[in-house]
Amino acid sequence: METIFENNETLVIEILEDLSAKQKHLPSKLFYDEYGSHLFDQICDLDEYYLTRTELSILNNNIDEIVNVFRPNTLLIEFGSGSSVKTKLLLDRLNNLSGYIPIDISEEYLYKSSEKLKESYSNLAVYPLAADYTKPIDIPIIKDRVERKITFFPGSTIGNFTKSEAKDFLKIIAAECGKGGGLIIGFDLVKDREVLLAAYNDAEGITAKFNLNLLRRLNREFGADFDLSAFEHIAVFNEEDSRIEMHLTSLKDQSVRIGEREFTFLQGETILTEYSHKYTLGGFKELSEDYFTIEKYWTDENNYFCIAYLSVKLK
Repeated sequence: METIFENNETLVIEILEDLSAKQKHLPSKLFYDEYGSHLFDQICDLDEYYLTRTELSILNNNIDEIVNVFRPNTLLIEFGSGSSVKTKLLLDRLNNLSGYIPIDISEEYLYKSSEKLKESYSNLAVYPLAADYTKPIDIPIIKDRVERKITFFPGSTIGNFTKSEAKDFLKIIAAECGKGGGLIIGFDLVKDREVLLAAYNDAEGITAKFNLNLLRRLNREFGADFDLSAFEHIAVFNEEDSRIEMHLTSLKDQSVRIGEREFTFLQGETILTEYSHKYTLGGFKELSEDYFTIEKYWTDENNYFCIAYLSVKLK
């Protein structure tokens, strides 16, 4: 299984710098090797993990209105496409797309999903792109019948960025979609902290396996010697910044090597592995308003989650 990193040496430097910081941290893109991608699919099916089923219910309940934002000869671009389960709800109702570009960091997973899509939608031109979309990438230029571009970014993945990173990423999407373009995006809403904490601390321990897989991957691909049994998954809610933070806590004083570098961990010291920001509608409007206008939005009956359609602001 391969995961695409455009410059592996750059990633190694990033990992070493992150583990040298006062608050040790690691890039969450390391979660998604093939095993990590499969674990995340399992997480999406958990009772506690409301995000996926809630977003799917919003899509299902409002699909006619959502696909109505498309026009003939629209190019659909998706960042972090994964298994494309949500995308299929759109594709089932869109027969006049100029093409679909799924972008994902897990190369083998991406190509398997794309082949299945080609079998299911024989008239759809699919152009899979294996890339780390958190870095600058060259999206294929599709000239055939492209009159408009819409990006699909579901799953509340925008919440994994810091606020400044999210703004930068939205700027990239706006530039890619251009005049007349748009963005369909899912984001998680602020809610009761107990509901939030349960979603990231499931009883079956799948999220814990997912988090620890990051260390397993460092051992396998980057020459590290983490003892996985000496670290424990925790998730906490940072009320001030309105975000869930996932950590791996050292269960003892220990040292870990990555290549020639050694890192010391005190008992109770943590590695921050992921943010998951939660937004109010007003907060998301403020986040996106430099580059987009919110045209429509849809929520569930509990106001747990939101899908919004944003149009690119003309500059």
